[in-house]
Amino acid sequence: MFTEIRSRVERDNEEGFTLIELMVVVLIIGILLAIAIPTFLGARDRANDRSAQSNLRNALTAEKTLYTDNQVYTATDAAGITALSAVEPSLTWVAPAGTYANREVAATGAAQSTILADKSATGTCFYVADIASPGVPSGTFYASSTSCTQPALPAAVPAAGSHANGAGAWALGF
Repeated sequence: MFTEIRSRVERDNEEGFTLIELMVVVLIIGILLAIAIPTFLGARDRANDRSAQSNLRNALTAEKTLYTDNQVYTATDAAGITALSAVEPSLTWVAPAGTYANREVAATGAAQSTILADKSATGTCFYVADIASPGVPSGTFYASSTSCTQPALPAAVPAAGSHANGAGAWALGF
């Protein structure tokens, strides 16, 4: 037995991988990439959407801060942009439009209500409405839309547990 092992060790021929073995390795790598790339792209899209939603939450905090001081919501006109930028300088406040760049937030404010808008890198627009006037509805509502058409203020309180799903209807959460 030892002589057979010794003869194999002392052989001089160099052996490599066969073409079939190399093709199997390439096939396995291709299968792994086919699984990994869509998963990565989906995670990136979800992260972009969450970033836009986080920007809106920060913008809502800035709006409520100014509302507490003035008892009126602030729109993103010239004076409003200055006031909102002083409260939340990490966001770029812009006039309402159909499209926004990264970290740009728009506010359409009335005396007792506001709608904040931001667009994700995925192309989905997200909206947060806050209604401070007493009555129905009042509170904070959420919406999203792929057409980026800003919805009107909600006329009624959405169903309990509803979440914005890209249809443009107001809901109680993202």
